[in-house]
Amino acid sequence: MAAICILMRTSARFLQQVRCLCRFQRGEISANRLGKTNRVSILNHPVVGALVGREADRYLNQSLLFFRAVCTSGGSCDVGGAGPLLEYEKRITSGELVGGDSFQIDTLQALQRLYEELVEHEESCQLDRYKSSQKSGRRRWLWSRFMPQSTYSPVKGLYLYGGVGTGKTMLMDLFFNQLPSNWRKKRIHFHDFMLNVHSRLQMHKGVADPLEVVAAEISDESILLCLDEFMVTDVADALILNRLFCHLFSNGVVLVSTSNRAPDQLYEGGLQRDLFLPFIETLKERCVIHEISSSTDYRKMGSAENGYYFIGKYSGLLREKFHQLIGAEKPGPQVVEVVMGRKLQVPLGANGCAYFPFEDLCDRPLGAADYFGLFKKFHTLALEGVPKFGIHNRTAAYRFVTLVDVMYENKARLLCTAEASPVELFERIVTVMDAQKIYPRSSSRSKKTDDIDLCVDNELGFAKDRTISRLTEMNSKEYLEQHEANVKDNKTPQK
Repeated sequence: MAAICILMRTSARFLQQVRCLCRFQRGEISANRLGKTNRVSILNHPVVGALVGREADRYLNQSLLFFRAVCTSGGSCDVGGAGPLLEYEKRITSGELVGGDSFQIDTLQALQRLYEELVEHEESCQLDRYKSSQKSGRRRWLWSRFMPQSTYSPVKGLYLYGGVGTGKTMLMDLFFNQLPSNWRKKRIHFHDFMLNVHSRLQMHKGVADPLEVVAAEISDESILLCLDEFMVTDVADALILNRLFCHLFSNGVVLVSTSNRAPDQLYEGGLQRDLFLPFIETLKERCVIHEISSSTDYRKMGSAENGYYFIGKYSGLLREKFHQLIGAEKPGPQVVEVVMGRKLQVPLGANGCAYFPFEDLCDRPLGAADYFGLFKKFHTLALEGVPKFGIHNRTAAYRFVTLVDVMYENKARLLCTAEASPVELFERIVTVMDAQKIYPRSSSRSKKTDDIDLCVDNELGFAKDRTISRLTEMNSKEYLEQHEANVKDNKTPQK
């Protein structure tokens, strides 16, 4: 069994190198795109380096058939021949994914361990939706008034954190998609999750502890909760998270989450953070904390600058592109239903495309709920006049970060005119540590020389890297082609 595992993993790496060589020889990728590791491995490999032209293609096809036969045989090293690690290797072999680094492999091993533990404890975790109790969340809460009990899961969750573009979301999705379909599971963006929580709290006003009822409802629907982009910026969220998750964990919920921030850095510098700190300890107690230390941003490995990001005052060009995308339909004002009766006015919309001046989306009191509502109806946004950000428009910067997060989560397409490149838009947004490096304090240095528009904000300073990375990927040929395919297959919301 162990020998087969080693053979499969060695074969996957080897076949990836053969595939890279084939693409390199056909001129599909440059030597730089091979990456240093693949370049060295290919040139020095005694077999791969000797393969050329059709011989390489023939060898690759034969090897793929052999590898797939091994993968589908009864001798898999994974539980039931399944799991995120095996699926990852299959996708690398097929060319669907580029080869990751050792940090991604370490993370996959952590996810694989969690997968196997959940399979082993499926019954005690009550993961099977058809075998679990049929009581509704509120009835379960009422019953607990008479029969108090805690049912902590025997399996700890997983909190993945690391830099932008390191593959956290991709790896979590890989894990989630390998889980049995009959399990009580949910994968959702953290913004969307908290909006759902606040909406449920409104429904249970008047109850002694509405958070307990909401937690009962959530755990009744999903014992395994996968939250993407865990980031706390709102004081209303910060003040309820510990009580909410204490109830969730007490109900047996297993949390898997991704974040750019280590647990101790969550809500850093936020209002009343002392009331938030117990949540960090709760998180550490119920989850294995795993850092992805890779410095590679995989989002920037695509062919960028093939999209609709126009630097300068090109409002005429933006409108022209907008009209090309909507085709024969005539654009006009539209209204989008958001949450709890709120509505968002769309200046121009047609054929799944919406047109907004930047001020209308990011200089008004809007938030994630409004943006999620917008992209339930539209798959494309034309945004005119994205400015450079600084202390004078910090709030707009926060909204723009949230907007890009929601667009990326919904796989939406962005057309925009901007004052500068994504990196330059945020060059005046820095963390405290960055600010100290830029303007070190000394007796001979005066604050008069400082950039008066410099915005020192730890949360925004960390979030900007994610936004820059996502804007780069959303502007790539690969992302836009996938968007087109999604629209054709009716996988994204349309009018």
